[in-house]
Amino acid sequence: MTNPSISDFTPEQNAWLRRMNFDETKVGPYTLPDPFRCEDGSHVETPETWFGKRRPELHALFEQYVYGERLPALPFRAEVTEESATALNGLATRRQVTLSFPDAEEIRGEAAPKLHLILYIPNSGTPQAPAPAFLGLSFYGNQASFDDPAIPLSRAWMRADLPGVVDHRATEASRGTGISRWPLETILMRGYALATLYYGDIEPDHPEGIHESIRASFQKPGVPRLPHEAGAITAWAWGLSRVMDYLLGEPRLDPRRIGVTGHSRLGKTALWAAACDERFAFAISNNSGCGGASLSHRNYGETLEILSNVRRYWFNPRCRTASADMTRFPVDQHLLVAQIAPRPVFISSASEDAGADPAGEYRCAVEAGKVYRFLGWDKADNADNADNADNIDNASDAGPCSPELPPLNTPVYSRVGYERREGRHDITRHDWLTHLDFVDRHLPPGQKSPTP
Repeated sequence: MTNPSISDFTPEQNAWLRRMNFDETKVGPYTLPDPFRCEDGSHVETPETWFGKRRPELHALFEQYVYGERLPALPFRAEVTEESATALNGLATRRQVTLSFPDAEEIRGEAAPKLHLILYIPNSGTPQAPAPAFLGLSFYGNQASFDDPAIPLSRAWMRADLPGVVDHRATEASRGTGISRWPLETILMRGYALATLYYGDIEPDHPEGIHESIRASFQKPGVPRLPHEAGAITAWAWGLSRVMDYLLGEPRLDPRRIGVTGHSRLGKTALWAAACDERFAFAISNNSGCGGASLSHRNYGETLEILSNVRRYWFNPRCRTASADMTRFPVDQHLLVAQIAPRPVFISSASEDAGADPAGEYRCAVEAGKVYRFLGWDKADNADNADNADNIDNASDAGPCSPELPPLNTPVYSRVGYERREGRHDITRHDWLTHLDFVDRHLPPGQKSPTP
């Protein structure tokens, strides 16, 4: 949520939104949590200590203070509801799949969520050269993401502000309204598959959505939520991992090069999903802002205290109270990105997206890059990747180094990559071209994504 319309919120939410600071001179001093200082005061001296001690305790802190505990995996049943080997005039194979969860159905019957996945695989691939893939959640439903009459209308609850939505349900007028965010032919012609589903299939994006969410399958009726219990972002991330379960069984996809992408609140989700699930080979965060790639200790734009009061259900209950005093808050978002190390991460900002704090997103990339550098991802130790920052001189191969924001529309292709493009809060064709270039550089065919 960035650049919100005040009229969309309650008086209480509006009061919180009016607290946002957009004056850089009023940011004030802040101290970021040290990625290399363990909770017992000891210092991380080796990669083994990072992966064996510091990374697990950081992950636990994010569960306890921000997103809530991960939901357990469930066995699933996959039903292919439609498939065409000649989609887009033969460019791709289109497959529509419904994932259902028998264990959840035992508890909730027909009310148990079903995930409606759509997958496009380029027909140019071969068994010897399976395709890499992007997986992401959509805001509009599959029928809006692509201009394809073979895709049925979503039947799930939708936000009233989305185009073609009437009484919180998609209509025929919603078809193709979100295609600018999914340049499908470009993605396929670059050799990538694309998998997506509507995030509302996992949990509707409103305060009472938990009752229709997969979370309801794990929580006892009438029992108050515990401080560390999962919020909606964790539920959406859970859904991405369940789709990953399915994609790993598709022989036309390269299991070493399937990554996760997301815009805005779904960019927050993409980062958390990659931190939770090491099978994701890369992560793309587009305009994710607070709770995503922007630093929470910086008092600029959205802050964690503001956001966790306006969108309480996105986070765990403790987040709202603990974020009232950021001087005592034990984590920040550079430590989230650092948990994904050494897998590639790209952070996209937009010049007019003040609420998401592009400067805070860039500083996050700088700070997370220090962990990648500690793990050996620098030019000296990775000569084969030394050209990843060849268009700008403020980066090592680990991440950007300069405290100054790069010029507009100048991507930094280091292991933790960054770009601030000109424009507003959105994901555009320009963003996608940059993201494709980034993954091409870091995960070329035949290269395995490093995992802890």
